[in-house]
Amino acid sequence: MSTPATSVQASPSPSPGRQLREAASEWWQTDFPNWIYVFKMVFAGLLALGIGYALNLDSPRSALITVFIVMQPQSGMILAKSFYRVVGTLIGSVVVVLFVGLFAQTPELFLLASACWIGLCTVGSAHNRNFRSYGFVLSGYTVALIGLPAALNPATTFTSVMTRVTEITVGIVCVGVVSALVFPQASSPGLVRIIRSRFTAFVDLIGSTLGGTSDRKQLEATNARFVGDIIGLEALRSSAIFEDPEVRLRSGRLTRMNSEFMALSTRVHALHQLMNRLHTSSNASAQRVIDMISPYFREVQPLLTRSGGEPVMGALDAADAALKLDAYKQELPRRVRATRTENAQLLDDEAILDFDTASELLYRVIDELHAYTLTYASLVQRRHEREQWEHNYAPKTSMVTASIAGARAAITLIGLSTFWILSGWPSGSVAALNAAAFCAITSAAPDPAKATRTVTMGVVVAMVLGYVYTFHILPRLDGFWMLAAALTPVLMMAVLLTTKPKLAGYGLGICIFFPFLAVPDNLVHFDAAGYINEAIALIVSLVVTTIAFMLLLPPTTNWTVRHLEKQLRKQVVQACFGKLAHLALQFESGTRDLMHQITVLTSSRPGLRQNAFGWMFATLEIGHAVIELRTELQAIRSGNPGLLPPPAYAALDRLRETLPELFNHPNPATRAAVLSANDGAIAEVQQAIGPHYRERSERHRLQRTLSYLHFIRTALLDPYSPLQPAPKDGQDSNSNITSGTNGASHAA
Repeated sequence: MSTPATSVQASPSPSPGRQLREAASEWWQTDFPNWIYVFKMVFAGLLALGIGYALNLDSPRSALITVFIVMQPQSGMILAKSFYRVVGTLIGSVVVVLFVGLFAQTPELFLLASACWIGLCTVGSAHNRNFRSYGFVLSGYTVALIGLPAALNPATTFTSVMTRVTEITVGIVCVGVVSALVFPQASSPGLVRIIRSRFTAFVDLIGSTLGGTSDRKQLEATNARFVGDIIGLEALRSSAIFEDPEVRLRSGRLTRMNSEFMALSTRVHALHQLMNRLHTSSNASAQRVIDMISPYFREVQPLLTRSGGEPVMGALDAADAALKLDAYKQELPRRVRATRTENAQLLDDEAILDFDTASELLYRVIDELHAYTLTYASLVQRRHEREQWEHNYAPKTSMVTASIAGARAAITLIGLSTFWILSGWPSGSVAALNAAAFCAITSAAPDPAKATRTVTMGVVVAMVLGYVYTFHILPRLDGFWMLAAALTPVLMMAVLLTTKPKLAGYGLGICIFFPFLAVPDNLVHFDAAGYINEAIALIVSLVVTTIAFMLLLPPTTNWTVRHLEKQLRKQVVQACFGKLAHLALQFESGTRDLMHQITVLTSSRPGLRQNAFGWMFATLEIGHAVIELRTELQAIRSGNPGLLPPPAYAALDRLRETLPELFNHPNPATRAAVLSANDGAIAEVQQAIGPHYRERSERHRLQRTLSYLHFIRTALLDPYSPLQPAPKDGQDSNSNITSGTNGASHAA
């Protein structure tokens, strides 16, 4: 009997109506918000321009340009940027009046003072974060924008300052009102999405890490993503508090969540690394330790799931998870002690240390996970006791790189100002002030030279379009409405370009400089020579800025990355000798902030980035253990100083003194010195514990101290740590590691 042929039936293609609905749905979700943003910004800009003309301001185009400078998708970001723009402008205006009063008769001194002020403001901009840096930029930019013309005509200084502040205020008010009333896009929904997605991602990480399915590379990639999430959440929070009173009521809890998340993610990574090291060990006792502690790992995941088996995501579900975590945390120490007692005869001293360290880390993970979950659950309430949190996120910026950025801006202004004075170029002031401004504005970009080049191309387009509008279209227009209609197509195109990441620089150049060149003042001048002079001045200023970023210690050089990496390692020095009050949060946030800066600079250099992440994990592991060790020792010294003998205190102090040298100058000699000091401290603490009877609280305190020391030792011996000596020529870097451990998971 013949076998019937199996026919494969092709799936029917969707109907044209369904395809149209899917395309419309995709356009609504992706492109429609961008078009709403374009219409809002153009409308706000033209509104500001019209009000500027109605108020007979000298240069209404400044109000229009202000709209495009502060434009952001979310209203909270606009309000935050506008606030710091006003503050920066007011401070800069005061400095203008001061400098003009002091140096009106000596333009050389005025330019030198202005260059120094702009350099200082650029340092402040590079040293700060979020839109606070923009306030510093505007403070310096205002001195150049108002001060240079005012220095030539000192009698008009006060009028120029008042006009400038009025024009900026008009632009800020218009963009704020339009953003808040016309299809408002709030920052708070994005904040909620980040909080929820991060909590869900961390629940998954806990499950995979403690469940034994996460390897080293996966864990490091997840932690790398968390670095960006921490910085992003803080940036969104600082913007959303301007627009949403509900966010302001929860600002302390959001900051607290970020702090708890940093501590928790560090602890989970440390536990995972310890278990990986146990898996690479050939000692049979290490496998017994794994078998003893693994059942506790498997009990954590159910605590973070709902009754239906789905993971906890919302704040309401987190409240139930917090209750389960609290009950588990209360029982965990008793159960771990029982497990230790049952197996004590089967373990050697090293294995007991491993078990005590792993169980202590597990308890800390549960404790901090409980705190993090409690804070997340508290967000459903408008007011809560967990709002009382005064330990703010503490960014860390290298003063060396910030000072280089300031010096670059000052040198650029001095160079162009000198050329302006010596050549008598009528538009030299325009070139000088724009170069200084862009040196400050683009210093924070990942590749400032590239960013300035793209803006330069946008300025070239703006120059051509501006010439056509100024000399061929404007003379044929009558009244504001015709002017608005003529400007709208170009402004819409420019704003639309800013929504495309690869074209944003071109759009920004057109948005700012097309109005500068093409939009007339209240008293219209048609001066072709003046127009060409100003256009050339803008191009020259941006070319000089690009050259300055390429020649004057560019931020994208390997030197900058290595310097930031050195600053990252120096965080261990802070952990060893900083004041213990709030030290853990300062250490965590500073380390991650430096890593975020390195990540931005090494987007196209994965080798440098991977090396820096290795140092971040080593710094976090050892630095955190040192802070906890110091905290424990402080409690012992204040509560029961006789618990440890003097030789133990001396050995612990010796370890704290040798660790900074290892991270300042990592080499085999300093690593050997730290290992020797650490082994000596372990021996002294073990001798203090002794076989004799001690109260449970005293023994547990000493065991915790021993656990921190043992964890530092295992971190120093980690075969994948950058602290390990580089392999000799011809030697496999993994030759001393069990085969197959690269990226091994600590199977539970």
